[in-house]
Amino acid sequence: MLTSPFWSQAVRTLAAIVALSALPIARAAAPSAPAPLPALVVFGDSLSAGYGLKAGEGWVDLLARRLAREAYGYRVVNASVSGETSAGGLARLPRVLASNHPALLILELGANDGLRGLPPAEMQKNLTTIVRLARAGHARVLLIGMRIPGNYGPEYTERFAAVFATIARAEKLPLVPFLLERIALDDARFQADGLHPLASAEPELLDSVWKVLAPLLTRPAAKGAAGAGH
Repeated sequence: MLTSPFWSQAVRTLAAIVALSALPIARAAAPSAPAPLPALVVFGDSLSAGYGLKAGEGWVDLLARRLAREAYGYRVVNASVSGETSAGGLARLPRVLASNHPALLILELGANDGLRGLPPAEMQKNLTTIVRLARAGHARVLLIGMRIPGNYGPEYTERFAAVFATIARAEKLPLVPFLLERIALDDARFQADGLHPLASAEPELLDSVWKVLAPLLTRPAAKGAAGAGH
């Protein structure tokens, strides 16, 4: 059978198409998702949960805004619960660690132990265990100290206050000695209960925390910094 030049060309073209279709199709690589920001978890009680304040007024909210404003690459998680004791915090900690995998944990518990007259030795044991569990989860820990009114007498009050410095020394932790240090002697800075700061006093709490926290923080590396010398 005779084959015209037209059909010969058509057969060759079809064969080329079939051959090309057998080659793997190159696809553009999908852009990689940005790495999640490391979590900074505040693990405290009503003093950190913002009791009696409007949303966004507490010192933890102010901290989150300051970190964002100053370009620190952290995701702030406020895992504080009003009324929490050191024992309650210890029971709740594993869930918080598993959910957030914090790079840094700010531990602010103990005030409710003192207000309830619970044994300082038990509080020390609970807080120490919290610190060690957080570290086992690869979190750095900043401890915040507390003082209480002398309702239970000077001996109890002194033993309570000493717990935080004792833990900080034993565990080699950075310590904010007293969260309310800047306002404690000014009744006008507190809500009607005399225990919880007003919104106008919350920046003072942040200032007390910030001076110890700031040296622990890192900023994300600038884009392109790795190749700056090439």
